[in-house]
Amino acid sequence: MAHDNERINDDLAAYWMPFTPNKGFKANPKLLVGADGLYYTTSDGRQVFDGSSGLWCCALGHNQPKIVEAIREQAGKLDYATPFGYGHPAAFELANTLAARMPGDLNHIFYTNSGSESVETALKIALAYHRLRGEGERVRLIGRVGGYHGVGFGGISVGGMVNNRKFFGAMLPGVDHMPLPYDEAMKFSHGQPEGGVQYADALEEILTLHDPSTVAAVIVEPAAGSAGVYAPPKGYLERLREITKKHGILLIFDEVITGFGRLGYATAAERFGIEPDLITTAKALNNGAVPMGAVAVHKNVYDGFMDNGGEGVEFFHGYTYSAHPLAVAAAQAAQALYDELDVYANVRALEGYFGDAMHALGQVDTIVDVRNIGFMPALTFAQIDDKPMGRSSQIFQKAYENGLKVRLSGDHIAVAPPLVSTKEDIDILAARLRKTIADVG
Repeated sequence: MAHDNERINDDLAAYWMPFTPNKGFKANPKLLVGADGLYYTTSDGRQVFDGSSGLWCCALGHNQPKIVEAIREQAGKLDYATPFGYGHPAAFELANTLAARMPGDLNHIFYTNSGSESVETALKIALAYHRLRGEGERVRLIGRVGGYHGVGFGGISVGGMVNNRKFFGAMLPGVDHMPLPYDEAMKFSHGQPEGGVQYADALEEILTLHDPSTVAAVIVEPAAGSAGVYAPPKGYLERLREITKKHGILLIFDEVITGFGRLGYATAAERFGIEPDLITTAKALNNGAVPMGAVAVHKNVYDGFMDNGGEGVEFFHGYTYSAHPLAVAAAQAAQALYDELDVYANVRALEGYFGDAMHALGQVDTIVDVRNIGFMPALTFAQIDDKPMGRSSQIFQKAYENGLKVRLSGDHIAVAPPLVSTKEDIDILAARLRKTIADVG
């Protein structure tokens, strides 16, 4: 009897695809062979509007000439530089640029290669920081139901998406989770919902249970992305910051999705007026052109390592490809373009228009919720015969057939076009999504 993987195209069999139903994909592949501006080109020659910015990362669109040239030039000058005990000038220059974009005193940058690595790094920084200061009993980490923090063991431990956790055993010990700050009363919200501060107060209950002196850090996405886009209720993040400060707990903002413009600012922390202790970034950091991430670290935390870490290596952690020269070159070019094209202002100017367009789509019975903030709205679709993803998965496939790439997450469809999109681009996106909704029914 033939196994399923023997019945698929041999040319596609070797690649075990991530977060993908491999058998289904290889029976009906969606292959992208080119990209330019806001559009992908498919293997059958169609133009597909990139309504998900790649994977939340191509904020400036594709094939940006200045980024392409920066990578090409760097490859011919310095293709790799050892990051352990050595450096290259551009890495320090970029760190200064990034530090200047961070709120308050988050003015030190640790380079990684992905959002998952940024999260693992931030969690390790938090644990080591307390130990160096003589508070080694602070070993607990607190995340949130519905949170996504990458695929490392630390990230899935503090994360709260069931399928990302259930196959992998006990994970890290001593982890707890706050509730997702969202309920029925918040449905169809434009921007931040009202009345959700009590979800932050749930942290106090968790701390009472575990003893706050045993907790190292709380990690949240300031605006949740992968679980289906949830904006923080008004006052929620402020209350989290108040509670964590009171108990000497580090607050980590996971801004792998929201960093560099998705909410109209360099960080969600800036938009909401919150100064966390660490910020994780990746994705739009260098427009997704070369794998890269970074953790912004508050001066007080960095100084804790410098003052207490001895005369040798202060933090035993790092990656072979930290501050990879090609990634740094792409990031320098991307960061310059954010300023040159006034990208953040474009998001702020069009956020309302974009949100209205998405909420207008929600006036059908098959859509049970629409949420929006910045350039990251989401629509929740009613199930078919009580089957999870019964309708949303059809929307995902039909959208591609109709020339639109979107992001599927459970019963939710998230839409996240490049941040350089215009009103005309939003109209195209909305029209293709409207047709898709009608086609699926």
